[in-house]
Amino acid sequence: MSSSKKEIKALKAGATGAGVGAIGSVGAVAASGSVVGLGATGVTSGLAAVGSVVGGGMAAGVAVTAAAPLAIGAGVYGLYKWLK
Repeated sequence: MSSSKKEIKALKAGATGAGVGAIGSVGAVAASGSVVGLGATGVTSGLAAVGSVVGGGMAAGVAVTAAAPLAIGAGVYGLYKWLK
């Protein structure tokens, strides 16, 4: 298999990992707040709960939930490249 085909497969694996991470982030936000759900109050309380894990509030929750899929995608990409 050529290196460009391997690179494309690694990118696909990383994108899949990032997609799964994004779904997990939305689920964590929806379930972790004092108001469960994806309405305005559920998202607000979920982001605040996620942000409180790192000592912040809602803004920190936004940063954590945005960074998680990127980190998961990069990890899956690196793992795929390392294993192949």
